[in-house]
Amino acid sequence: MDRPIPILVVSSESKNRHALRDILNREGWKTICTSTVGECEEVFANQNIDLVFCDPGLTDGTYRDILALSRSRSRGVRLVVMSRLAGWDEYLVALHEGAFDLIASPSQTADIIRVINQAQREDQKTGTAFDKAVSRSAGDLV
Repeated sequence: MDRPIPILVVSSESKNRHALRDILNREGWKTICTSTVGECEEVFANQNIDLVFCDPGLTDGTYRDILALSRSRSRGVRLVVMSRLAGWDEYLVALHEGAFDLIASPSQTADIIRVINQAQREDQKTGTAFDKAVSRSAGDLV
């Protein structure tokens, strides 16, 4: 069986990075963790990434910078903002800026799986690598 594509986790806070990485790994996903926009750019150059979980603010930028990176590389990256506030106004701003979703941080396993499944449904329309990887491992997620 092919392995699912990696999911990128971008957080300046190691506790948040490791907590999300542990959840994703436990659910069977390969996870790449970075803490800066610069490291994220390097990952985009070397990996096929279709889903990113990201803190709103990083030491060298914000999730908006990561969205700009993905656009500049013509990549259809789905970016999920992980926010401590997770308020309605912040959610609307994130979606307006191009984020796929906004979830509370620390994140619950059910919220993470919901977002991954939602990304899969969206990507079924376009047939991306993420869709194919999720389809192969769907039994591990439910």
